[in-house]
Amino acid sequence: MALTRSNICVFGQIQRGAASDEGIAERLAECLAENLAGYPAQKHFELRVISVTILSFWGGAKSPALFLRLAQARNTSSLYQGGLMPTLKYKRVLLKLSGEALAGENKTGIDPATVATICREIGTVLEMGVEMALVIGGGNIFRGLSGSAKGMERSSADYMGMLATVLNALAVQDMLEKLGYPTRVLSAITMQEVCEPFIRRRALRHMEKGRVVICAAGTGNPYFTTDTTAALRGMELKCDAIIKATKVDGIYDKDPAKFADAVKYDSITYDETLARHLGVMDATAFALVRDNNVPIIVCRMFGGDICRAVTGEAVGTIVQN
Repeated sequence: MALTRSNICVFGQIQRGAASDEGIAERLAECLAENLAGYPAQKHFELRVISVTILSFWGGAKSPALFLRLAQARNTSSLYQGGLMPTLKYKRVLLKLSGEALAGENKTGIDPATVATICREIGTVLEMGVEMALVIGGGNIFRGLSGSAKGMERSSADYMGMLATVLNALAVQDMLEKLGYPTRVLSAITMQEVCEPFIRRRALRHMEKGRVVICAAGTGNPYFTTDTTAALRGMELKCDAIIKATKVDGIYDKDPAKFADAVKYDSITYDETLARHLGVMDATAFALVRDNNVPIIVCRMFGGDICRAVTGEAVGTIVQN
C-alpha cells in the first residue's frame, strides 16, 4: 500500500466510524511499520499522529505483534511492554527547562546539537500522546537577577531576561519542527512578527490539536521568575503535572555533586521543601502549585525519565501535598 495522504484520510474515516474495513487499517499499519523509520518526518507530521492512533486504538488490542513492530520502527520499543500501550497518568504536562540546558558544554549561548538532543527526548514523550507546554529559562543568555546584582535597574534587567527566553523558545521551536512536531511560541510580551501573543484559550486550542506550546517571555512582568511562569502557565493550561527536567535525578537534601552522602527524596511535600530550603523552585512558584495542588516532578532530562514520569512510574522526586 502506498503511503499517501488519501490512505491517511481513509484511516481517519475508520476511526470516526465512517468506515469499518479493518483490513484497510491493517494494511496501512503494516505499511507504516515498513516505511516509518526512514520516512521524512518533518514533511508529514500526520504520519506520527496516525501511528500513535493505530498504536493506542487498534494495534495493541487486535495485533500485538504488529503493534510492537510499529513501536520498534519509531525507536520507542522500550516504552511498550508486551505490545501494550502504557497508560498515561499525566495526559497534559508542562515541562520546565533551564536556559543553561540549551548551552550544553558551552555553559552560555545556544548549542544546536544539545537542543536537538533535548528535542528528540521531548519527541518520545509527544509520541505517547501527551499534550505538552514548555517554559524555558533564559540563564544561558541573560539572567535578570544577576544583572540587577551588578547594578542594573531590576525591572530593566528582568525585561532583558524575558527577551532571552524568547530566543531560547525560537531555537527549540525550530528544532522541534525540523523533527516533525508542530510547535507554537506564545509570548507574554507582544512581538507579532516572531511569535503569537499568549492567550489562554488559544494556547489550549493549540494543545488540543497536538501542537507543542512554548510559553515565552515569562509572565510579562518583572520580579517574577520562569519558575513562577511555569507554575502559572501550568495551572492556566489545566496541566496534570509540572515536570522540572534537570541534570540530576531528583531532589536531594544537599548537592549530590559535592556531597557523597546526599540523600534523595522519592516524595516530599511542598511545605517540607520550603522548610528545608531545597531550592527546587522559588517560594512564589511553590505557593501557587501548593494552593492548587498541582504535583511537581523533578527528574533527569535524559534517559527516558520524562516518559516514565508521565506514565506514573516512580522516577525522580514528586512534590505534592
